[in-house]
Amino acid sequence: MALPDSHPHGHTPAPMDLPLKLGLARFTHGVSPASVAGAYADWFTHLLVSPSRQAELLADALRKGLLWMQYAPQAWRGDCVHCVEPAPQDKRFSPQEWNMLPFSAMAQAFLLQDQWWTGAMTGVRGVSRHHEDVAAFTTRQWLDMWSPSNFPMSNPQVLKETLATGGANLASGFANWSRDAMAVLTEGKPRGVEAFLPGKGVALTPGKVVFRNRLIELIQYEPATAKVDAEPVLIVPSWIMKYYILDLTPADSLVRYLVDQGHSVFMVSWKNPDSQDRDLGLDDYLELGAMAALKAVGELRPGAGIHAAGYCLGGTLLAMAAAALGARPRNPLKTVSLLAAQVDFHEPGELGLFIDESQIAFLEDLMAGRGYLDGRQMAGAFALINSKDLVWSKLVHEYLMGAQTPMTALRAWNADATRMPARMHSEYLRRLYLHNDLAEGRYVAGGRAISLADIKVPLFVVATERDHVSPWTSVYKIHRLTRAPVSFVLTSGGHNVGIVNPPSGAAAHAQASYRVATHAEGKAPADPQAWLQGAPPVTGSWWPCWHAWLHEQSTGQTKATPVVGLRSAGRLSAAPGTYVHQG
Repeated sequence: MALPDSHPHGHTPAPMDLPLKLGLARFTHGVSPASVAGAYADWFTHLLVSPSRQAELLADALRKGLLWMQYAPQAWRGDCVHCVEPAPQDKRFSPQEWNMLPFSAMAQAFLLQDQWWTGAMTGVRGVSRHHEDVAAFTTRQWLDMWSPSNFPMSNPQVLKETLATGGANLASGFANWSRDAMAVLTEGKPRGVEAFLPGKGVALTPGKVVFRNRLIELIQYEPATAKVDAEPVLIVPSWIMKYYILDLTPADSLVRYLVDQGHSVFMVSWKNPDSQDRDLGLDDYLELGAMAALKAVGELRPGAGIHAAGYCLGGTLLAMAAAALGARPRNPLKTVSLLAAQVDFHEPGELGLFIDESQIAFLEDLMAGRGYLDGRQMAGAFALINSKDLVWSKLVHEYLMGAQTPMTALRAWNADATRMPARMHSEYLRRLYLHNDLAEGRYVAGGRAISLADIKVPLFVVATERDHVSPWTSVYKIHRLTRAPVSFVLTSGGHNVGIVNPPSGAAAHAQASYRVATHAEGKAPADPQAWLQGAPPVTGSWWPCWHAWLHEQSTGQTKATPVVGLRSAGRLSAAPGTYVHQG
């Protein structure tokens, strides 16, 4: 069935094109080859007509070649410092073995080449910013693939381990690779995830399903204290992830932490869509998801305002709901908390590399057959963004060194992929990422345009320092788009680890820290770097800060009562519910 609302100008994929595009997608992890080719064509043609830039690059290549030629013979004598240092986050050549020849010379040659290509892909006059970013990113992927650390004969650590074990590491590595390859070919799960199944190893906080429709289950958690804050907390996670990242093990569960602090907590658990859900759109996710959950909580807790929180795209959806409700006479929201969530997608970070007309059209064609985007394709895109850590370090650690990375709750959750309906995925890519309709006041829901300026309730906004999905400087733009006081928190870590950040116990991060500052409407610095300079770091997790803020925004406490859940087949539907188990 065609997707008339999600394809521009009425274009739909031609059946003859689909086999070729599906084959290409398997090879490229869903990245449009036309998009990449267009980026390189833009770069190359402008470079051809820029003799001055060519001369600069030639001179830089000669300079780097001379540096290496000076370094190599001096290194043999042991009296030479490195001519180039890797980036601080690049740990490939940090082990002591890489200081020995000839490996140090190989590493220096690679880093000089990497530095030259990084400069060559930027600064060519006339190349569009998007094409420059795409070409530079793709070139970096190719360079990383050919790093000397990725090959047994050029990696001193691997050679040392091979000699010490008589090659057992390579045999174990081949077994690891075979196991992973079989899992990919059979669409199986990684080894060890069986210890972290929802309701058994993770998602253990007691609760019941209190509402269900075709898109969500709403879980209410049992109170852990005699009294709870009068206003309940409703959490809307992203639909591209299973909700239980916020309820992993008892040691790192945000849900359990909130319940233990005296909050009444509700959680949205999204259905994992299939081909029958292909025509569900972004408006359906708004109405059947965020709005339906808010209505259900309001009926269960009549008269109480709601502390609504949204994580990642769930936060974006919640912001849309908050804006729509803010324009109505009666608003059920007491506060809104956004966790690693963007509302302005003009600068979406490295995910923006995969957002242009060619790329979206390619994805729409891929989704046309089954009616959804498979979660593994999304995982492939995220792996490319952080390939040093997610791809090449695994190659060295597991396939060359023969080690095995222990399965953890977070890794098991990451392997529990979800699907996205074709229409919804196309709409959110086009309307939010490509056209930035929400931030610019053009997003229409329920027949009227949504304005983020209608959000007037207090905001608690969390961003993370190393977020590839929602860069903190992009999240910061919430200050200028709403008419609300904003408590902005910048925490250490990335998109997931920065949010799943317990304050104590075995799962707590020893180096965790955060910055926080509260500004009235329109009073925050326009420049996020100015905000950074004015917000001193605080040691520890941001969770207690959020709890204190929620408690401060509440009107008091009320007696806790047991949760009454829905009945299914004559039995109460206990948490984690049924939708979370859909594969």
